[in-house]
Amino acid sequence: MSSRCRAFRFQLCPTNKQTYTLERLLAGQRELYNAAMEERRGAWRWNRRSVTKFEQYRTLSGLREVRPDTLAFGVTVCRGTLNRLDLAFRAFFRRVKAGQTPGFPRFQARHRFDSVSWPDRSGWKLDEVQHRIYLQGVGQVKYRKNLPLRGSPKTMTLRREGRRWFVIVFCGDVPAQPRPETGREIGIDLGVTALVATSEGDTFDNPRWFRHGADRLAVAQRALATKQKNSARRRRAVEGVARAHRKIRHQRRNHAHLLSRRLVDANDVIVHEDLRVTSLTRRPRPRPLEDGTHEPNGASAKAGLNREILSAGWGQLLRFISYKAEEAGRTVIAVDPRHTSLTCHACGFVDAGNRTGTAFRCKRCGHTDHADINAAKNILRAGLARREHSRVANRVVA
Repeated sequence: MSSRCRAFRFQLCPTNKQTYTLERLLAGQRELYNAAMEERRGAWRWNRRSVTKFEQYRTLSGLREVRPDTLAFGVTVCRGTLNRLDLAFRAFFRRVKAGQTPGFPRFQARHRFDSVSWPDRSGWKLDEVQHRIYLQGVGQVKYRKNLPLRGSPKTMTLRREGRRWFVIVFCGDVPAQPRPETGREIGIDLGVTALVATSEGDTFDNPRWFRHGADRLAVAQRALATKQKNSARRRRAVEGVARAHRKIRHQRRNHAHLLSRRLVDANDVIVHEDLRVTSLTRRPRPRPLEDGTHEPNGASAKAGLNREILSAGWGQLLRFISYKAEEAGRTVIAVDPRHTSLTCHACGFVDAGNRTGTAFRCKRCGHTDHADINAAKNILRAGLARREHSRVANRVVA
């Protein structure tokens, strides 16, 4: 098995003094980010010259006399901030070349700048025995060790989420952890009513975390709407809304971890549809009429469906399945999703009338089944056929 890269996330437990120092670290790096942004914009506006991140790296040495507080946390974290700005510009120009209409990189406000990075091993050190992490300029900070670190640490990111602080350690050369073979092959179909339906006849309900947390979120949003701008109460109300969203996100993420682990541990081969969630949740195009009005295009119903698809977290679940399967030595196959829900698994007849809601009844042979389970069987068959075709092609080439 080849080595892999993995990210390990730990929650920090800083003291009040350390929390104040971490806030100063974020504030200083945000100021550096905005200053570097202004330098790039000014160089292009006045001289039509592009400033590279390496040119900005060289200006850091001059900050020791002008702004020693910025370099109190080390040069490495400053380079990470400048690299973050460079990545923002690279992503902007890449999307422009692709014909998209991205927003130009903007200055960061205090409530939007919540993370800093160390792009190499200098400036921080992890002590797994004492459960401490050393940050230059901050000191030894205690963290909660929920899982052992594997591989060799490469980079580290500090992130603030509300009142909590986390570190994400990126490790390379992480050894694989192959699981014992089970001899089972499974196809899965993702849906809204049933989050996952398998070719073996099992279904896993969609917890609908957003719907369960909607009342709490609505209360927080109503409280925010009554607060005066730039007031302390409004800042607390904003944190309440963010807290409600975080709870929903964490519930969805935890459920995806549990379900993906269950599927990977139980099966050697997992076949799923190659879904494009961004395309599936695209708004319908308007249909203008000659009199200047628009005919109904189902935008209201599509908005509700889009909300349910995004709340289900299909993309997140598939990402978790992919990386867990790679680490466990399992095989994951993505197949074309077209007609998988309309094709009869028994006879192969394709017709839009075969499916009515969650019920499937073939108009040719009369085969009946749960619609999602029938689709999962078609997905598994397509994935196994694709794998066999790939094996034959490899033998011919060899």
